[in-house]
Amino acid sequence: MKIAIIGSGISGLASAALLSRDGHSVSVFERFDAPRPLGAGLLLQPSGLLALNQLGLLDQAVAQGAPVSRLIGRTPKGRTVLDLRYADGKTGDMGVGIHRASLFNLLHESALETDIDWRPGQGVERLVDLEDAPRLMLENGEATERFDLVIAADGSHSSLRRQICPKAHDPVYPWGAMWAILTETQSPHGGELDQIYDGCSVMIGLLPVGANPSDPHGRPGVSFFWSLRGDAIPLWKAEGLDAFKKRLRSLWPRAAELVEPVTDPAVFAEARYRDCVCPNWRNGRSILIGDAAHGMSPQLGQGANLALADAVSLAAQLKDHAPVTHALKAFEADRKPVARYYSLMSRSLTPVFQSSSRIIGMLRDTFMGVFCRLPVLRNWMSWTLVGRGRSPW
Repeated sequence: MKIAIIGSGISGLASAALLSRDGHSVSVFERFDAPRPLGAGLLLQPSGLLALNQLGLLDQAVAQGAPVSRLIGRTPKGRTVLDLRYADGKTGDMGVGIHRASLFNLLHESALETDIDWRPGQGVERLVDLEDAPRLMLENGEATERFDLVIAADGSHSSLRRQICPKAHDPVYPWGAMWAILTETQSPHGGELDQIYDGCSVMIGLLPVGANPSDPHGRPGVSFFWSLRGDAIPLWKAEGLDAFKKRLRSLWPRAAELVEPVTDPAVFAEARYRDCVCPNWRNGRSILIGDAAHGMSPQLGQGANLALADAVSLAAQLKDHAPVTHALKAFEADRKPVARYYSLMSRSLTPVFQSSSRIIGMLRDTFMGVFCRLPVLRNWMSWTLVGRGRSPW
């Protein structure tokens, strides 16, 4: 088939590589003049690692990333709130922390090895003739040729979501984060995603990401994030780095040590998230995948993993089903129960870690640590963490 993919993020690049390998004629449309990664560190779960194995990139991803065997979250006074180990879900499971640029480069190079028609600097404004042979109307006013299938992989802030799914609901979360890739100054921190919670209003995290492509000395990186309300970000910037470092030292000296060498506030970037609910992912010969279909808050670290698994599933369904509309229906049937489960879990957990509620924070600190020690609940929480959750309806 002749396929248009809109967006060169994780799901777009993975889909482009897989579909081109299968013999389809693939064109990738990207608004930027050159594809580029956006974001900081990612936590690849076993579900994402399985998808990377299908792409032939597992060994490279593991080599460039950092193994993660445990998620640990505490209060500033040292009380354990969250303690989950991957092995509690299934023996041998692990996560891999990886710089987003490292994963992007692997996917981009894999796609470049195939015969893809790259169209950088061509943002897509809207789609037409979705039921028959879709065309893309570009932001420069031009119309493309017709395609057999259009894949919208333009992320959680997708401009095409409502054209494919008019009933989509995608509000921006009131809470976001400031993030940065910092230089690890000591040996990797025990293969842990380490977090500190002060009520629900402060969440600080350190994730080892292995290779840091931006470090000229080849030193390993660690992804730092600081939870913050979106409307408080201007104040955070106005107060300056010194005030931030002072507050960080009072909450978590280890994180403050990593941030201390930073002198340029531009090192920190702003991240905002959407809670995307799309009753349909498909419309005629077009389909939403990745965050464009099911963007959610990053509480469970599933975004990149769901995107990779979407790409693998879509390629498999296009192999197994004809006509294309049947393949898209089968893709939805395969992936929607997983996305629905994680959307629900993420939506439920977000106020527990990012909100202004003192009561929720007190209840979390009192009971969540206990839940992590109860065998059945501990296994279920670990099963959810590794990416094997699926709604039963």
